[in-house]
Parts: sequence; C-alpha cells; structure tokens
Amino acid sequence: MPRFSLFAFILAALALLAAVVSALAGLWVGLLWVLLAGLASNVGWVQLRRARR
Repeated sequence: MPRFSLFAFILAALALLAAVVSALAGLWVGLLWVLLAGLASNVGWVQLRRARR
C-alpha cells in the first residue's frame, strides 16, 4: 500500500474517532469531523487506485 494512501486512511480513522467523541459530548463539530473523514477516505481510495495502475 502506498504511503500517501495509508496516511489518508489513518487520517480518516482518526477523524471518525473524533466525530464519535464529539457526538458523545453533544457537540455539533462532529459533523465537520465526519466530512473530513469522508474527504480523507476518498483521497485514500484515489491514491490507492492510482498506485495500482
């Protein structure tokens, strides 16, 4: 697995964890964390597909 896609997937996992913590604390900032997780996940998939070509 390429390094950049691995970092993107790690960032997505950490953003999801932050979203869960924010949701449990009752903060609306968790929605931004979910958006960041989605963006990082998409970047990871694109980089993974690009590396496989």
